[in-house]
Amino acid sequence: MRHSKMETLSQLLFRLLMLWGEIVLTQSPASVSVSPGERVTISCQASESVKHSDGNTYLNWLQQKSGQSPRWLIYQVSKLESGIPARFSGSGSGTDFTFTISRVEAEDVAHYYSQQYDELPHPTVMEA
Repeated sequence: MRHSKMETLSQLLFRLLMLWGEIVLTQSPASVSVSPGERVTISCQASESVKHSDGNTYLNWLQQKSGQSPRWLIYQVSKLESGIPARFSGSGSGTDFTFTISRVEAEDVAHYYSQQYDELPHPTVMEA
């Protein structure tokens, strides 16, 4: 029996990870173009709750600029790492999370990752 639509590789991977009991994070949009001063929002949906048995929700956001290592921006959903500007923020609970840059600056061009513990999904790419 043939399927009317071919299953994409990412859909197949998602199904396999679900079988293995892994939490899958899905970000959107995959890329976004903005101008300085604009607001940008990235969504992250988890395949199941990322709330830990200790009561904390370990959903983090990282930034990776070209040629550099990733750096932590936000941990436990909404807590800013030391030295990170207040224009970056995070929110959400359960399975739905949001990362926002309130006023984009030229230096914010980078890949942005949602992270649950040490699992890194595909990034959202922001271009100026």
